[in-house]
Amino acid sequence: MNISKPAIPKGTRDFTPEQYAKRAYIFNTVEAVFKKFGFKPIETPAMEMLSTLTGKYGDEGDKLIFKILNSGDYLAGVKTEDYEQMDTVHLIPQICEKALRYDLTVPFARFVVQHFNDITFPFRRYQIQPVWRADRPQKGRYREFYQCDVDIVGSNALINEAELIKITDEIFKTLGIEIVIKINNRKVLSGIAQVAGVGESLIDITVALDKLDKIGWEKVKEELISKQIPSDAIDKIAHLIKLTETCSNMLDAVSQFINKSETGQKGIAEIKEILNLAETLHVASTIEFDATLARGLNYYTGAIFEVSAKNVEMGSICGGGRYDDLTGVFGLKDVSGVGISFGADRIYDVLEMLNLFPETVTNFTQVLITNLGEQELLYCMPLANELRSHNIATEIYPDAGKMKKQMTYADKNKIKYVVIAGTDEMSNNVFTLKNMYSGEQVKMTIQDLIGMIGI
Repeated sequence: MNISKPAIPKGTRDFTPEQYAKRAYIFNTVEAVFKKFGFKPIETPAMEMLSTLTGKYGDEGDKLIFKILNSGDYLAGVKTEDYEQMDTVHLIPQICEKALRYDLTVPFARFVVQHFNDITFPFRRYQIQPVWRADRPQKGRYREFYQCDVDIVGSNALINEAELIKITDEIFKTLGIEIVIKINNRKVLSGIAQVAGVGESLIDITVALDKLDKIGWEKVKEELISKQIPSDAIDKIAHLIKLTETCSNMLDAVSQFINKSETGQKGIAEIKEILNLAETLHVASTIEFDATLARGLNYYTGAIFEVSAKNVEMGSICGGGRYDDLTGVFGLKDVSGVGISFGADRIYDVLEMLNLFPETVTNFTQVLITNLGEQELLYCMPLANELRSHNIATEIYPDAGKMKKQMTYADKNKIKYVVIAGTDEMSNNVFTLKNMYSGEQVKMTIQDLIGMIGI
């Protein structure tokens, strides 16, 4: 009988205790900053109704939604003609009522609508949960990953954008990662499309421009051509890209390029105000205006952000923006919001690459109590209780055995202190404490031992 080796789906991962501890360090750091700025936590289900998610991320995003087959005979009730013709557009909604959430923003919009009467606006929320995307797994891109979202809904004030920039600045400063915060505005992109004479093709242009850093201008140009964008419009967009690459003041250059677009000028004014407010908040990180920053999600309507780490090759590790009417698709009009999402998995990879995790993060047990026999174990058990009552992480080696084996266990698990109690210690009512880092051994009473370790 051949037993296949167990495996997990591509794009998902197991986490060892050390990896878990490092991830917890990120989550705790992010959550502490969120709380400091007055945000409240919520959670939403891993599953949403497919109809809730579909149509919110654009055609490309919709393709990446993990659908869940209906329970039982999921083909029951399917129209024969749809099944025989394999008409997936009509077939999928019949066999899949639910889906795994693609992000945390759309479920949050649904949450706001459903709990509207229980929420005080402006509502400041944060959420740290996993999301799923049927993407092609590669370095820094997973099918299951965590997002750490923070949003403010029910307010149009641009101070909210500036506060999110400050939150971003503080989180990455705490983590020790130097970053660049790129900012643009969908109104600016709309102005570019208008000036190019293709205002009705804004979505196609933003989806293509969103890939500029990944595939380069020539591939973006090919995609624009495939979307029937006229060549003269593509030439104007190309001219803008070249202009921004050589101009020392990109904001002024783009402002001049779209000076005949009222919408575009409004976007420029919003960016300038946000930058002034961020300066007042003493944001230390580099902030750059990038006219080609698009963020392909359809629901953005105003300022958009994207964050990348300096000194490491990695895609964006954080991003977000303003959405004026995301709740409108669920029947609640005119509730503007702005949010930003931190990609915990990419942040983890950056911290690993730059060796920025504190050494103490993976220190689980502080004290190992050795087991030299039944009487010795009984003598040490009250000590274990006392250490734990002082919040000192303590474990007892379960099996009586050779000292060398127990010391090796402590060494491999990076346990700093080992307590030894044999016949001599028991007769004198003391314990021997060994510092595994320095090799020093000292006999001391239980009170002195707790005092030393608890420092």
